[in-house]
Amino acid sequence: MRYSTQVKPISYLKANAAEVLLNLAEKREPLVITQNGEAKAVIQDVASFEQTQETLALLKLLALGTRDMEAGRTKPARAVVERLRAKASDR
Repeated sequence: MRYSTQVKPISYLKANAAEVLLNLAEKREPLVITQNGEAKAVIQDVASFEQTQETLALLKLLALGTRDMEAGRTKPARAVVERLRAKASDR
């Protein structure tokens, strides 16, 4: 996606807020808002924002897992499963 096609001045946003919101929901592409010719903000629909946040959370988990592996903080899967089964049977 090329953000250069999705750049509007803040005055456009002020004058066309309802239309901008409809376009965000339909196209699901972020919109760059400029002020005095300089990019100042990016707006996007809520569904895309939530998806981005979920993706970032998964990437963070992967990075933490990779860090744990590199540091040798791992356990065999069999040992983990056995421990979980033992806890479940205690209940």
